[in-house]
Amino acid sequence: MTETQGLHIAVVGATGAVGQQMISTLEQRNLPIKKIIFLSSARSAGIKLTFKGEEIEVQEAKPESFEGIDIALFSAGGSVSKELAPEAVKRGAIVVDNTSAFRMDENVPLVVPEVNEEDLKQHNGIIANPNCSTIQMVVALEPVRKAYGLSKIVVSTYQAVSGAGAAAINELKEQARDLLDEKEIDPKILPVKGDEKHYQIAFNVIPQIDKFQDNGYTFEEMKMINETKKSCICKTFQWLQLA
Repeated sequence: MTETQGLHIAVVGATGAVGQQMISTLEQRNLPIKKIIFLSSARSAGIKLTFKGEEIEVQEAKPESFEGIDIALFSAGGSVSKELAPEAVKRGAIVVDNTSAFRMDENVPLVVPEVNEEDLKQHNGIIANPNCSTIQMVVALEPVRKAYGLSKIVVSTYQAVSGAGAAAINELKEQARDLLDEKEIDPKILPVKGDEKHYQIAFNVIPQIDKFQDNGYTFEEMKMINETKKSCICKTFQWLQLA
């Protein structure tokens, strides 16, 4: 790509909470973007989003959507990434995946640029980034590790409902409104949409993120442990404890 040609970029999951932030960041950065397309599920196709003052219609994400794309940013859920990221790579795109789909794949680098930027050179078409809690933690701790060394971390995280996507944000708003109006509520999303039991989140705190595993930790907690160990900051760690 030359500077006059510019980049062709696809945002997969463009109508979701994270996809919206990706679009906002792309608007703010001075990347040489010649063309950008927004992709989503069939349900959201047809919605119009604005990018730098231009209205762009959201398309359904399909394998052929990635023809001619240079960089594809994925944040539409792990199942979508597993299905479509390899298709994007086949068509010549570099995929930056924000889901958990490829994070622990030994052939996919797990990159936080401020910590292990060199790993970007080892990609085979797909680059993964860790979950949000891991990213901010390793950025803060890497200078400490370099200066003094680290062998153990005890971690507590306090996460917003936005981590569960736009549907969870809407559930919080609706529950808060209904509770103030003294109406009954019917939780359907949090703490885990795919779990059997759901709990009220408005005016509440839920000490569970994701489904519990056989070892007593939740999947989200294990993601933080495993993803931190995969990144360069933790290669010499004995263990990471979640409080």
